[in-house]
Amino acid sequence: MLGDTSLIQAGFNYYPQCAKPDHVVGLRPHTDGTMLTLNFIDSEFSGLQVQKNGVWYNVPIVPNALIVNTGDVMEIMSNGFFKSLVHRVVTNVEKERLSLVMFYTLDPEKEIEPLSELVDDMRPGRYTRIKTKDYIAKFYDTFARGEWAIDTLKIQG
Repeated sequence: MLGDTSLIQAGFNYYPQCAKPDHVVGLRPHTDGTMLTLNFIDSEFSGLQVQKNGVWYNVPIVPNALIVNTGDVMEIMSNGFFKSLVHRVVTNVEKERLSLVMFYTLDPEKEIEPLSELVDDMRPGRYTRIKTKDYIAKFYDTFARGEWAIDTLKIQG
């Protein structure tokens, strides 16, 4: 599904120890503009939180496990069946942390749209079509403003 020319990017995130973690967010709330994101988190302090129904939950630490986030591209291609995960990272007073994140997305020239097998009269397409490279540009533009890129592609109805 990702194809031979898909994009895989790695990101290392450093979160220093913070004397006032209730005043500092390590990474503000966001979704990922990807198909999938793999998170390799610290074995002692995760700091990763997910949002459900407006409430933030700590992601539990499972030693030697990977955390897999579904991203915006997965939500679009599944026509909303899989939801892009709203998450953030918080700092902590006890320890600095390092995380490794791997982002998987489609070929920059590939168009992102709901898969035809998941669209019919009972469940019409919920998202407009866009090229991967254009979505990535839109993602970073909206992230800078604190908005969700995926919302700009939703078909109202």
